[in-house]
Amino acid sequence: MTPIESILPLASRGVLSLTGGGGKTSLMFHLARLLAETGKTVLTTTTTKIFTPATSQSETVLVAADPKEILLRAAPFLERTGHVTAVAARLDVAGKLKGFAPEAMRLFEDSGLFDWILVEADGSARRPLKAPAEHEPVIPANTSVLIAVAGLEVLGRPLTEDLVFRAELAGELMGMAEQEIITECALARLFAHPSGLFKGAPHQAARFIFLNKADNPERCEGGERIAALLQKNPGPVADTLIVGQALESICVHACYSLSRQS
Repeated sequence: MTPIESILPLASRGVLSLTGGGGKTSLMFHLARLLAETGKTVLTTTTTKIFTPATSQSETVLVAADPKEILLRAAPFLERTGHVTAVAARLDVAGKLKGFAPEAMRLFEDSGLFDWILVEADGSARRPLKAPAEHEPVIPANTSVLIAVAGLEVLGRPLTEDLVFRAELAGELMGMAEQEIITECALARLFAHPSGLFKGAPHQAARFIFLNKADNPERCEGGERIAALLQKNPGPVADTLIVGQALESICVHACYSLSRQS
């Protein structure tokens, strides 16, 4: 089984942002642990909102409205564990944390304090699939690696708001009506559409797709079919498509290059 860290370009330093549906938080904290274990210093944060991480995900959560205060406080914790989570505020909603403006990621990067800054840059209300509204996603301009996430459990099920966040908008982008069955073709269209899951992607960012919840052979085959469709897209959609599961650890079942095939 291929480890995800051998697929993503994580050798040096940079800003990695995650967009799309369910699995972003698990993926973010798993990557943070892997990077810290290799001696990298890591900041996990958000430009939207996240739930308070479990201690197993992040031992240290720093809260300060001014990102400069985070820089003043982070060093001792980085020396101990190599990883901190930072947010701007705790919200009244149980367990919710508010993140920083995307411009703060430039300040964090320029400080030199962190080798990697991992950013949850989108919200999906815990649904496996979403379409971005006008103000979404909130991707920092200095993002060097961008991962768009979708859950394969939507395949073969009807397009509803219970399953897909912003279902009406998703239907417009996928060319289908609500209650129609979601197919591999529909998911491929959502990734490839200019207003879809890579909307607002910085030009320099390496793009990856992570298809989550590949927990049976049928879903793995669905991921393979989506990859084949995106390989035939007239323009490049992403560098690589990964089929796997975002649990406490990340299982990668298959990996597909999305470069154009002659």
